[in-house]
Amino acid sequence: QVQLAESGGGLVQAGGSLRLSCAASGVTFSSYNMGWFRQSPGKEREFIARIDRNGGRTYYADSVKGRFTISRDNAKDTVYLQMNSLKPEDTAVYYCAATNLDVAGWERSPETYDYWGQGTQVTVSS
Repeated sequence: QVQLAESGGGLVQAGGSLRLSCAASGVTFSSYNMGWFRQSPGKEREFIARIDRNGGRTYYADSVKGRFTISRDNAKDTVYLQMNSLKPEDTAVYYCAATNLDVAGWERSPETYDYWGQGTQVTVSS
């Protein structure tokens, strides 16, 4: 049974930092590309970042480029999202997701991801 478990969310002031973790189990982690998405009330799930299975390539949404960094440790079956210079508009539930698909142009599409975590709340106060 595949499980993805996010942690590290919380309440932070604008300008602060948080580091999210997502631990995978029941899956050959190094075979999967990993993504981070977020969702705010009343909004669609939004792509944030993705890292390829070997960590060699990353993708970011324009809204977080230069502030967020995705990384992974295949020895620990864990993917991370370092979030710096946080803004109130970053407030959302953050989800990690896994896919073994490699379809050019679809890296940011949530429908191409097979497995999802339960999410962790990030709240940024102004």
